[in-house]
Amino acid sequence: MHQKNNPHSFHVPVMGIAFTIDTPIKIAKYGISSVISVVDDIIIEKMNEYYSGKFKIPYQEISTKVEDYRAKRITSYLNTVDIIVKQKFENLKKSFEQKNSEFEKYMEMLPDFSELKQNFIQTIQNNTVKEDLSNWIHNNLKPGSIDVNIMTKLDKPNYSKKDLLPIEFNDAHAALRGFANSTLESSVVLSAGMNPRLYSYFENFNDFFPTENNELKKKIILKVSDYRSAIIQGKFLAKKGLWVSEYRIESGLNCGGHAFASDGYLLGPILEEFKMNKTALIDEIHGILVEALKSKEKHIPTEHLSLAITVQGGVGTYEEHEFLLDNYNIDSVGWGSPFLLVPEVTTVDEVTREALRVATEKDLFLSNISPLGVPFNSLRGNTNEIIKNERIAEGKAGSACAKKFLSSNTEYTEKVICTASKKYQTLKLNDLKLENLSESDFAEKANKITEKACLCEGLANAAFFNYGIERKGEKQGVAICPGPNMAYFTKDLSLKEMVNHIYGRANVIETKNRPHMFIKELAMYVDYFSNKVEEFSDSFNVKNQKYLNAFQSNLNDGIEYYHQLFSDSKIYFEANKEGLLSELETLKTALFSIKIPVLVKA
Repeated sequence: MHQKNNPHSFHVPVMGIAFTIDTPIKIAKYGISSVISVVDDIIIEKMNEYYSGKFKIPYQEISTKVEDYRAKRITSYLNTVDIIVKQKFENLKKSFEQKNSEFEKYMEMLPDFSELKQNFIQTIQNNTVKEDLSNWIHNNLKPGSIDVNIMTKLDKPNYSKKDLLPIEFNDAHAALRGFANSTLESSVVLSAGMNPRLYSYFENFNDFFPTENNELKKKIILKVSDYRSAIIQGKFLAKKGLWVSEYRIESGLNCGGHAFASDGYLLGPILEEFKMNKTALIDEIHGILVEALKSKEKHIPTEHLSLAITVQGGVGTYEEHEFLLDNYNIDSVGWGSPFLLVPEVTTVDEVTREALRVATEKDLFLSNISPLGVPFNSLRGNTNEIIKNERIAEGKAGSACAKKFLSSNTEYTEKVICTASKKYQTLKLNDLKLENLSESDFAEKANKITEKACLCEGLANAAFFNYGIERKGEKQGVAICPGPNMAYFTKDLSLKEMVNHIYGRANVIETKNRPHMFIKELAMYVDYFSNKVEEFSDSFNVKNQKYLNAFQSNLNDGIEYYHQLFSDSKIYFEANKEGLLSELETLKTALFSIKIPVLVKA
């Protein structure tokens, strides 16, 4: 059962700040949905200027002196993207009579099972009248969605000179307003957990409430790591009359960017729980929604609003893609990191792309470089890391911190500062010098301070380098955050090649020993668990013991679930069942060879 109203069964998730900043301009005309990060209004303003010039759209610079400039910049850029995508899509529809046209590319890339494709073939066979064909195209083809991503916790307060601005001028609030005021009819993806104040702010915008036709002009997508958090957040929003149109499940560790590890809950069992409970989830939350809309005297939908369950994180083969769709009734699968090698889709500079092409499993690792203190997927030897290390070697640790989007620390200051900033790292290193540590202890602790990297610049710079846009400030490279799955993709691909790979019409993976996505994630969790045991060993307490026991037990439940899944599934795992079961056994042995310390009662 594939979702009828989407031309494709995959989407391109948000990646970094720059990597998907203009992806909809490149691929929405082919019916492929993708997500723009709206965290950085500085790069957004630059991209608006660049694309307005390229497509001859009137452009008015929005300076930082303008009131509410952050939201206004975001609105203006999203409107520009909307205009360009609509224009490109109209041109594509008109091109259907030409050979090798964009229209032909649209149809060719559709999955073979697509009803749209079948209908078109029938329409052509039954019709010779050009006008009828034209009408069919107009009524049936649709562009991909231009969605935006807001990391809910990136919501620092802002100031006008020295005066603290009201909460709606906080970063995430302003980004939401920027999207809400745009002409887009699409979704906002909320990631990184719940922010009650931000969620309440949605009530100020009519487009998030159902229309008389039971439609939502703007929709809410929640990125979640388990069923429990989906229910809690879904109910919270429903009580405000807001419907979550999609729960986007992401692997805790086998993903790109920040990795929000679950407590040992694995992707397979999580998907199973959503599948079993989807109807109950819809009924329960719909009930809460109706009550809230009644009390607000707003239109009450006459039927349940639609709800999609999607998944992303580590998928890399047609077999995995199909299995997720068929076994868990998933509506769409997110393909992220592999698209970093598709210049037609993502914005990556050539130096970084070369590093991605040659990256092996060992080059892709979970790092501690994020100022947010959350594990962050990194690529060894990226240009941002090289420049950072040069500065450290010169005794100039830390970055200038012009953008301040990841500022959250108030250890030394009243206003939040960033742990990757020169200001913070200098203060912290000076404190460390007073501790009179041994050389090796000092080096270890100093490294923990200076390893934090400026991601605001690092994740945005690819667009500046790629489009020759001038950037001010200190020298910075490109930080990139692919998931571990990147190791198995080793060459640049065209959009068509990548789509053919996703739909099983081609195979672009050259290695024979790529692990199954479920096995890969499990292996990462076993490693993560081992590191946690080590991390807690110096300060072991009852709370840590409880956490580790639950973690190990959840992983073991996941292993049991996979054992059954691989043994019972007739279609998907028959060919390599023995291999999968033996990998499971190896990982189970590894898991239980990690000993949780025992607390000795005094």
